[in-house]
Amino acid sequence: MTGRHLGLAVLVAAIWGVNFVAIDAGLSHYPPLLFTALRFLVAAVPAVFLVGRPGVPWRHVLAGGLVLGALQFGLLFEGMKAGMPAGLSSLVQQGQAVFTAAFAAALLRERIGARRLLGLAVAVAGMAVAALDQASRGGAAPLGAFALVVGAAAAFGLSNIITRRAAPPDALRWMVWVSVVPPLPLAALSLLTEGPRADVRALTTFSPSAVGSLLYVAWGATLVGFGLWGYLLQRHDASVVAPFSLLVPVFGMSSAWLLRGEPLTRLSGAAAALVISGIAIASITPPRLTRPRLTRSWLTRPQFGRSALSPAPRADHPEQARGCVREHDRAGRGADGPARTPLPPRAADAAASPVQPS
Repeated sequence: MTGRHLGLAVLVAAIWGVNFVAIDAGLSHYPPLLFTALRFLVAAVPAVFLVGRPGVPWRHVLAGGLVLGALQFGLLFEGMKAGMPAGLSSLVQQGQAVFTAAFAAALLRERIGARRLLGLAVAVAGMAVAALDQASRGGAAPLGAFALVVGAAAAFGLSNIITRRAAPPDALRWMVWVSVVPPLPLAALSLLTEGPRADVRALTTFSPSAVGSLLYVAWGATLVGFGLWGYLLQRHDASVVAPFSLLVPVFGMSSAWLLRGEPLTRLSGAAAALVISGIAIASITPPRLTRPRLTRSWLTRPQFGRSALSPAPRADHPEQARGCVREHDRAGRGADGPARTPLPPRAADAAASPVQPS
């Protein structure tokens, strides 16, 4: 990965980490379900008219929109509105790796190796420590809010399975079309549960911070974030790009501390270390070092018409020496031309290669 692409990967992680602070700021003005509906509405329009068709079956778009958009972010926004801190929310959302593995094993019959099981167990331990940190905060951060954010992480894991089955050709186009689905059902739920009075008041009252938060979560985190992420995935293997998502809670917790004054406790630090290291163990595969093996074909490769294992001509036998010279001349002589000196091995490989170095 080049330095430019490395910087883009870190930038995406920073955008997604700060996104939790923007959500927290927007929830001080908008009801959570209405805020979620507006987020996807602004992300979808007018982008949906510019990106082309999704390139996947419509049933996948519908399923992705309902699970990723309505369910995941609806639960996340509700949990943060109920008192879940932004920084801790960014950490707990990384638990989606645990739920993704569980759903993949149950629905796709994928096998989970010992290394992944160990990493996922460490990440679950980190989430348990995060729950203890949540409980230690008392009424400011009730466990019910924590449960809602954990439910959002589970919906995130299920949406990953839907995305994997859909196999969209472009991440940005997929996200734009998925954003078309949630606004109407979320707006209907907001009217039923949050009430038309609260929705009208939020829509008719102007707040610069609320509008800025809405534009950030819709355009910054959704369009710019997923656009850059898809750009990187098109140029690098997923195993190279995906580990950078582990930086999201780092930026989320640090930005919440800097911008929202959220305290960083020892429990939250321990939870972050466990969750990030556990996901790293489960998702990052170390490179395998292979030792070159000598094959029989290599050992018996002919050299100037004789086997590499055949004995060299002895100097005290003139007939063997003269025979070796004749074999060397025949090997180096063309069909109609004089004898040629064979190319060195590296030069011969380069000449035979279909791709020449620039």
